Amino acid sequence: MTFSTILKKHNTILSECAVSERLRRLPDIELHPTLFNTPLIYDEIGRRRLEEIYLSYIEVARKGKFPLLLCAPTWRVDRVRIEEAGVPHSINHDAVEFMRGLRDRYSSAASPIIAGALLAPRNDCYSPAAALGREESAEVHGWQIEQLAGTEAEVIIAQTMPAVSESLGMADRLGRTTKPYVISFVIDRTARVLDATPLAEAVDIIDQEAARPPAGYMVNCVYPTFIRADQQPPALFSRLIGIQANSSSKDHAQLDGAEELQQDPLSDWGREMLLLNKEYGVKILGGCCGTDHTYLRYLAESLRAVRFRIL
Repeated sequence: MTFSTILKKHNTILSECAVSERLRRLPDIELHPTLFNTPLIYDEIGRRRLEEIYLSYIEVARKGKFPLLLCAPTWRVDRVRIEEAGVPHSINHDAVEFMRGLRDRYSSAASPIIAGALLAPRNDCYSPAAALGREESAEVHGWQIEQLAGTEAEVIIAQTMPAVSESLGMADRLGRTTKPYVISFVIDRTARVLDATPLAEAVDIIDQEAARPPAGYMVNCVYPTFIRADQQPPALFSRLIGIQANSSSKDHAQLDGAEELQQDPLSDWGREMLLLNKEYGVKILGGCCGTDHTYLRYLAESLRAVRFRIL
């Protein structure tokens, strides 16, 4: 099934939780200074550790019989960084092939795996002042978008976007491809994109200005209460399809560079995530900073318990 079909058919889709953060804490792994976890696909130990983390999410989804969205590690793998790092120019394609291999081995009718790919802002995802303008964004991100469009990625997600301007440039280029795509914003605790645009307004701007609008929108690297769901116009939730949430309700400035894991109680995190799913129809549920498979398991077990009560 395609991403669009799964999105229409299912009320709940699980997504991966943290990957790079978990790798960073392993004693036998060293992340690349600019490409992070992507070059690990070429290293025997690194590839094994990547697979172990993704498999921890696959096992949760398979047990709960939920669809699962996993994204190839292509975040910030743009042409400039590739050339500076001296890695193969095929690295985007190779990363998607790595994820496609996992999908082909572990996907099932009861728990289909969606193999996606990631894009990232050119600069600091917590600094809207450093975000690119629309035209520059289209130019800077165009090469990687073309690379990913030529792979078997089933959806492309522009993740941790701090500004509408750079997101629009990405949408301009993504809209020229045949791939479904998603824009995922970083927001603050007042439900504003970090460039101060209210979330609902940011969605409206891109929907109105993009030649081919996204399949939907997400937020990530935020605590679930930051959405302020009860204060949003209902129309937002016809377009907000997912969240990958931090385990901590602290602000980004408090979390950025923190040496120790920052985590609120798992039950609080889970309650807020389930509320977004049950009351507001946010379908894709996953984790970001501070989370691992135990967070996904909490969601899956809670959702299954509700499912069985209904039956």
